Amino acid sequence: MIGTAPDAAGVTIGIVAGEASGDALGSELIRAVQARLPGVRFAGIGGPRMEAAGCSLWYPHTELALRGYAEVITHLPALLRIRGDVFRRLCAANAPLFVGVDAPDFNLGLEARLKRRRVRTIHYVSPSVWAWRRERIGKMARSVDHLLALFPFEPPLYADTGIKVTFVGHPLAASAATASSRREARELLKFEMGVPVFALLPGSRMSELEMHTELLLKTAAAILEAQPQARFVVPLVSRDAREYFERVQYRLKLESLSLKLLYGHAGDALRAADVGIVASGTATLEAAMARCPHLVFYRVHPVTAQIVKRRLLLPFVGLPNILAGRFVAPEFLQCSATVDNLSRAALNLYDDVVTRRRTETFFASLAAALTADSATIAAEVVMGELRTAGVAC
Repeated sequence: MIGTAPDAAGVTIGIVAGEASGDALGSELIRAVQARLPGVRFAGIGGPRMEAAGCSLWYPHTELALRGYAEVITHLPALLRIRGDVFRRLCAANAPLFVGVDAPDFNLGLEARLKRRRVRTIHYVSPSVWAWRRERIGKMARSVDHLLALFPFEPPLYADTGIKVTFVGHPLAASAATASSRREARELLKFEMGVPVFALLPGSRMSELEMHTELLLKTAAAILEAQPQARFVVPLVSRDAREYFERVQYRLKLESLSLKLLYGHAGDALRAADVGIVASGTATLEAAMARCPHLVFYRVHPVTAQIVKRRLLLPFVGLPNILAGRFVAPEFLQCSATVDNLSRAALNLYDDVVTRRRTETFFASLAAALTADSATIAAEVVMGELRTAGVAC
């Protein structure tokens, strides 16, 4: 065993989050654990929110923020070096517990190595084994002691694996929109209530920005041509992301577009919008929690697209559609993600007030089903696993 401590003071818990959504989950978990065990330290990979919560960052999460087979393969040697270094540092720190926040391609391998050294392992966010790559369940059983599941349909999937599974709810549901949220968000962002507002979410990874920025800018231009009063709000995760977005806008000579670029604040952007155009991923659920009717789109490298297409188990990729079991939000993937398709669909959705109101009502019911005190439940699991590892807490 890597090590135990007589009590929690001074104990280091390893934690790795691979993108902005994981950074948010990790930061809430860190704060909830430290409120109960002030002497515990967290160290690993994360973003600014985890760092602000007190985590010592060995690497920024942007090092792991890649999407798709083709993209990951080119960075594989660097990823393996980082994973090996994190493993060695956790060994040196005698960490009794590791928490992998999403990022399964990186974290499951690390968790397997740590588990063989009798370190307790928690994986926070089930991989989407219900949608594709069902074989990951076996890998999870070899790597994970305790799984924190965000969706209520996930625990039964692991019933025969020996993994403890705890439904913690989805943290986004805790701050879900209310009936007054659109007005409040528009006041905050200085949009008038009668103005058509479209939220454009290209994704948080640089690889997603590279695939999606030109598409969204040209889509916005097409929407503006048909709807001259339209305004656009674009939440971006970092200064680098904003600078890239602005470079593409300048290259396309679309500086005249009425764009409000935000650092983060995706929730505010979605609450303010009549319609969202949202890259597939956690942001689609964020759109649902914001009661924002939206389109789902996504593009990846063609090699990645062919591999994924053969392995999909569901006809949907957007999380609201998966949870609903039907197309609540239209999806435009790969070749169908075109300027014409996205602009026409966004304008049609804006014009169809009845469908938008019906969608908003459904999203409110979805938020209620996913609401739980996520950080508190997750912190209790961490404390239980520390006790199993021999740490007094």
